[in-house]
This record gives sequence, C-alpha cells and structure tokens, in this order.
Amino acid sequence: MSDDRSLLDVILADGRSLIALTGISLALSGLFAILQSVSGQLLPQDSHAIGMDSSALMHAGNRHLLGFMFHDRVAYGGTLLSIGAGYLWLAAFPLKARQPWAWWALVFSGGLGFLAFLTYLGQGYLDSWHGVATLFLFPVFVAGIWRSRPSPLSFRHVFTHAPEDEALAEKWGRILLGACAAGLIMAGLTIAIFGMTTVFVPSDLRFIALNPAALRQISSNLIPVISHDRAGFGGGLCSMGSLLLFIARCADLNRSLVEIVAVMGFAGFGAAIGVHFVVGYVDFFHLLPAFLGFSIFLVANGLLWVGWRRELESQG
Repeated sequence: MSDDRSLLDVILADGRSLIALTGISLALSGLFAILQSVSGQLLPQDSHAIGMDSSALMHAGNRHLLGFMFHDRVAYGGTLLSIGAGYLWLAAFPLKARQPWAWWALVFSGGLGFLAFLTYLGQGYLDSWHGVATLFLFPVFVAGIWRSRPSPLSFRHVFTHAPEDEALAEKWGRILLGACAAGLIMAGLTIAIFGMTTVFVPSDLRFIALNPAALRQISSNLIPVISHDRAGFGGGLCSMGSLLLFIARCADLNRSLVEIVAVMGFAGFGAAIGVHFVVGYVDFFHLLPAFLGFSIFLVANGLLWVGWRRELESQG
C-alpha cells in the first residue's frame, strides 16, 4: 500500500520531536545564560535599559552589585538547563512508552514555566530576547503536547501508574525526591513573589551594600532588570520542582531515571549554589535552604541508585 501520510504528519509524528526541540532550546538557553554571565558582560538589551554597560555599572555601584545580577542569571540558567534535560528524557523514554503521567508532567511543568514569563509584569521590564524566545518556543511546545496527548486524557493515570513492590531504598528515595521537589516549588513561589514585589531580601542588600533608593539613583530601570531574572528564577524552580514531583511519583526505576535525576539536580543546585561562592555571596542563612535541599536530593538519588542496583542483582 502507498504511504499517504502528509509531510507535516511525518515531521510532527507523535510530538516527541517537538518536546525534544523544546528541551534542547531550554538547555541551550540556560547554558547561554551561564556562559554570558561568566563573560562578565550584560545582555545588550539590559545595558540599553539601564543606560550603561557592565563596567560603567560597576563604577556607578560596586562589584557586588554586578556579581549579584550575575548570580541571579546563573541560577536561572541552571534551572533552564535542568528542565531542558528533563524534557529530553521524557521524550526519549516515558513518552516513547506512551505513559500518560509523562504527558501530565509536561503540561504542569511547561504550564508553570511559560506562565513565569508573565512575572515581568511585577516590575514592568520585558527582556526582548526572552520575549522572542518564548514567542518561538510556546507554539512548538503546545504542538508537541497536542500530538503526544494520551488517550484517554485522564489525570487518574498519574495515581494508578505507581511502581509496585518497591524495596525500602527505592521507597525512601522516591519520598525524599518528592519532598525535595515540593521544597523547590515552595521556594520558587517565594522567590517569584519577592521578585515581582520587593525584589530583595535583607541579605541581598547587605551583600550589595546599596539600598533600593541608591539603586534607583543609578538607573530607574536597574531594579526592574534585577526583578526580571529573580522572578524568572522562581518560576523556573516551580517548573523544575513539578517535573521532579511527577518523576518521583510515577517513573519506573531504571538506569535512565537515576541518571536524569542526577543531571537535573546537579544542573539546578550546582548553578544556584556554586555561583554564590564565585561572586562571594556566602551568607549562611541565605544559603541554608539550598544546602538542605541539595542534601535531601543527594540522599534521594543515592537511595534510588541503591534500589536500582539491588533490583538488577535480584534479576541476575
């Protein structure tokens, strides 16, 4: 029989290629944000909004001000890298196996991620590159969601697709990973709210050694630019946390699961924690929640690895 499929049907297929494209785009965006910060230069649109480049800004303020701005951007980039890796894994494994929970994980995680774009409304600064990227990526993601939708579209599959006969290590690994994911969501909501409103917490102002009035004197758009990355980072944490929550609850325990959890965790926590030491922002109480979350994540991933290894040994 002749193949009467349209070219579009072949390209779009079951939507996994579009989800993978979304993941690649997010990962590359996150990597770009990190590398751009390492270069020590502001984005052109940020410099235009503030009215000065990074050297002039450091002269008008101090080196801690510039480091603070880069620390938010690197942390945001780490969440994008983590989410992008997670989407690539979903496309390659659970979605390929037509597991409905993976589709719902994408809906919730992607929905939170794209809604986070609107956090710029809090202070009114819209990063033009961010806007163009979102305008391009959103229809790709929506098309991927539409093409990969399961049948029937029932949310109960999230609760019925629970791994059975879990060993103790696997059970506690999932519980701790779920707790870590819930913590990321709560932290993300808190950071996003602060980013859209007051922007700074007391430890931020102590590190910068400048108050909001002084920052407004440097440039009326300086605080809105800072707010954009901070609120975006909060939204990214919510998206990352929701994805890990679904993975902890529903994903089958295998080698790829242990690996993707490690990749997502080290990308997200590694960027968010590591950049503080690079710029010198090492306030103990500011970093304490991140270290607690990272510790829980390490134990969770370790227990999942132990559970997977024992399962392999029992099968051998």
